[in-house]
Amino acid sequence: MFFERPDAGETAVLVHVDFQDEQEREDAGEFLELVRSAGAEPATLITGSRKRPDSRTFVGSGKLEELREAKAVHQAELVIFNHGLSPSQERNLERELKCRVIDRTGLILDIFAQRARTHEGKLQVELAQLGHMSTRLVRGWSHLDRQKGGIGLRGAGETQLELDQRMIGIRIKAIGERLEAVRRRRSQSRRSRQRNDVPLIALVGYTNTGKSTLFNAMAEAGVLVADQLFATLDPTLRRVEVPGFGRAVIADTVGFVRRLPHDLVAAFKATLEEVVEADLLLHVVDATDPEMAEKTAEVHAVLDEIDALAVPRLEVHNKIDSADDPRPALIHDESGRPRQVRVSAQTGAGLDLLVHAMATLLGDAIRVATVLGPEQGRLRANLYSSGWVEAESSDAVGNVELALRLPLDRARRLAASGVRLAPLDAHAKGLLAASDGAP
Repeated sequence: MFFERPDAGETAVLVHVDFQDEQEREDAGEFLELVRSAGAEPATLITGSRKRPDSRTFVGSGKLEELREAKAVHQAELVIFNHGLSPSQERNLERELKCRVIDRTGLILDIFAQRARTHEGKLQVELAQLGHMSTRLVRGWSHLDRQKGGIGLRGAGETQLELDQRMIGIRIKAIGERLEAVRRRRSQSRRSRQRNDVPLIALVGYTNTGKSTLFNAMAEAGVLVADQLFATLDPTLRRVEVPGFGRAVIADTVGFVRRLPHDLVAAFKATLEEVVEADLLLHVVDATDPEMAEKTAEVHAVLDEIDALAVPRLEVHNKIDSADDPRPALIHDESGRPRQVRVSAQTGAGLDLLVHAMATLLGDAIRVATVLGPEQGRLRANLYSSGWVEAESSDAVGNVELALRLPLDRARRLAASGVRLAPLDAHAKGLLAASDGAP
């Protein structure tokens, strides 16, 4: 990558300030989890309160002196703020404290850089790093003057800082083009799924709510599960069978966090497109978290930012095995549609209710029979690839009779295209009779 943070394990002094404005307040507990997830060793947490940040150093002179003393006592190599710092504030603090200073966005970027495994994920992290660091280059080159003239030294008349900024601009453009190619490939994959009527289910939610544990329980995927923030960064997709519905694709996505930096949301558009294009979102929340309501609001804010609020959504209250009420339950809204399900991905309690709710929200599945001629081999292959064929028999001339279990919408489209469908039970007969294309 263009920018790399030093190795993990650095001793860090942490800074958390409470502001009178509730909208500006951050969570100190979550801050500590972020620092540990990055691999730093917290030496001490310095807290304070202010009406508003100081324009020059974010904190006042008294707190700045306290930071100097803490850095000296603990021999800290790094000071981390649980807030966003402007480039000038970051430079001024480094000048005063004589050590590296990073803000909340830089901390999250560092965690993302450690977690990225796929080529796409690394490109997205680098793009976010470049955007964040481009305004902070001054601290690295403030000691250099403009390039000298003279024999062999005349050049573009740019400072080293200007040259680096131009290089960064070129690199950002190149990464953008490569990510656009990734988006095109994803779009082709989505069109293929849509042609085969395979719905996409995306797991979303605040970080460390158990999404990957639930994903593994549903898809037997073996995805990394860890009690740390942003354990999952790169999206993982698996095909699953949804009893009562049929085949679907399920995606595990990066967890959200309070005030996720805008640069990160923009950089991870290619990954988050899986959320936007999903047929159903499973919003996983930690049933034991006292801040569940606030974190749910944060997730909704990110979904709104990526235009995914209109996607059908089911709340999955996870970790009920550690909650006051460990009983699984399925809760419906006023119209009778599933709205919330209580499960434990760890023990498997309530997963049957979750599957039932998913099948209901994805659409009615019906059982029908059809006879295809030898010339309809492509249709037969598509039905098999979608996982809708329950049984097959053939006659002497090559006709095949298929017993199908498939979504109602797909059955209606097949019937409208001229494929004769015979209902195998009263439920299918009633639903097909309501369609203009029913045989």
